[in-house]
Amino acid sequence: MMHAVPIFTLIIIVQCHRVVEGSGEKFTAIIELKKVLHAERDIANEIDDYIKAEEDRLSKLRRISADYKKHSHDALLDTERYLGNPVNAYLLVKRFTIDWNNIVQSFISNSTIQELVNKINTRQDDFPDGDDLSGVITALLRLQDTYQIPASKIAKGEIAGVDGDKTPELSAADCFELGRASYNVGDYYHAIPWMQETLDRITLLSDRTVNKVTVLDYLAFSIYKQGNIKYALDLTNQLLEIDQSQERLFNNKKHYEELLEAKAMNGEPISDSIRNEQPSNQYQQGSEFIVYEKLCRGEDTHPQPPARVLVCSYEDFGRPWLKYGPIKQEVVYDKPRIIIFHEIMTNSEMDRIKELAGPRLNRATIQNSLTGKLEFANYRISKSAWLKDELDPVCNKINRRIRQITGLSVDTAEDLQVVNYGIGGHYEPHFDFARKEEKNAFKSLGTGNRIATLIYYMSDVQAGGATVFPYIGLKLWPVKGAAAFWFNLHASGEGDYLTRHAACPVLAGSKWVCNKWFHERGQEFLRPCKLRPDHPEPNEEYLVATKGRFVNSE
Repeated sequence: MMHAVPIFTLIIIVQCHRVVEGSGEKFTAIIELKKVLHAERDIANEIDDYIKAEEDRLSKLRRISADYKKHSHDALLDTERYLGNPVNAYLLVKRFTIDWNNIVQSFISNSTIQELVNKINTRQDDFPDGDDLSGVITALLRLQDTYQIPASKIAKGEIAGVDGDKTPELSAADCFELGRASYNVGDYYHAIPWMQETLDRITLLSDRTVNKVTVLDYLAFSIYKQGNIKYALDLTNQLLEIDQSQERLFNNKKHYEELLEAKAMNGEPISDSIRNEQPSNQYQQGSEFIVYEKLCRGEDTHPQPPARVLVCSYEDFGRPWLKYGPIKQEVVYDKPRIIIFHEIMTNSEMDRIKELAGPRLNRATIQNSLTGKLEFANYRISKSAWLKDELDPVCNKINRRIRQITGLSVDTAEDLQVVNYGIGGHYEPHFDFARKEEKNAFKSLGTGNRIATLIYYMSDVQAGGATVFPYIGLKLWPVKGAAAFWFNLHASGEGDYLTRHAACPVLAGSKWVCNKWFHERGQEFLRPCKLRPDHPEPNEEYLVATKGRFVNSE
């Protein structure tokens, strides 16, 4: 079809043509007038084509507009619940990155609707970009690993703890983008199941949103990189049945055949599996990480402490301020002593803290143990904000309450840190205190080491998001309005290595917490040293903590 050209442009072209020709004799010959009639007919056809193209484009824009209205309306009814679904989050980011460029942009990039384009462009700062797409894909893969969810389940919208009727199915193209993103960074472990799921959707569901040859090509090389040469050869043969135009495929086939022949000559085992067996995850981080992920899934990894040490009570801690409103205290672990304070924050207080933190949220950082500087890290994915005591009466009120229930001074404590963990948001196993070799960790504060930690939970989490302690096998599930408290240091000042903990990835929902870290300075008379050291020898405590289980605890 010829390109549609506006009528005023055609008139200019005709006028220019007449000036160049300079004949002025067209009306004198029938043949020339006949040419004009042909031109008139062609112009009419061009206009018709232009109108049809415009109508088709407008019809598509109407469908896009209706889809956006419905999608945003449904999602905004309960934003945190909707965005708390990892598949919804992935599809939302994909909608305004890949889909935007491939589908929408071509419909709106038209001179006749430049005004609309300009209006949309003013909002593009709010759009996710390629980095956001990479981030949400990484988060989805992290959830897949931690909670052991097969790619097929995610693709079907079947995620434990997430409302199935709220989770859309993924198309072959959606699955392909997850596989390709993994492939591009050399993560063939994740690329394989997503490319296989893409292939299944093409062959079993007749989903033609992505080319089968492309998928087979990615899958064959990923399978080869993970060591299943026989299956890679089988896929390459399938490729050659479809497309024999690429010499590279013949070279790959020859290479795989030579590798298999060499294995056979050396007596090495060769897998007979046509379907790829689940390969080993090259990103596994050791025994501690296995325990961490098991705890995140709610599995038991250690013997539970005796029931006699786990008690619930009403406590006023001998303070008049709490006589008429004692605190609901639950001891969930004895050594180290880990406590849950229930209903310690009101809904209005939590709402106010979130309101104050919202505009201040930035990507959370960690403190470099060598330099003492703050920096980003892949093992901590969240957004955080720091709220000073004097910022709002609610902050001051919360700090006064913290002083009453912990018995510690807040004068040298760090500001309230509000943290929001989105989809896949997590913080891998870590210590809150600085170890002896980390001499610069809190040097700039001048208040000593972190003696204790208090974590307020300001939201319930639909699925995932537990606080877990891999050395003792403890898992704490977020309960809105509750707070967890423990001492990071023994009274002697030595670090308690059993307090190593982690924030599990949020599978569904949004996790809000508020941290308060207390420092040694100012606690000398509130938590004095004992007559005898109360800490085990470092080697002894390490053995107790690890129980021979963890090779690398850093």
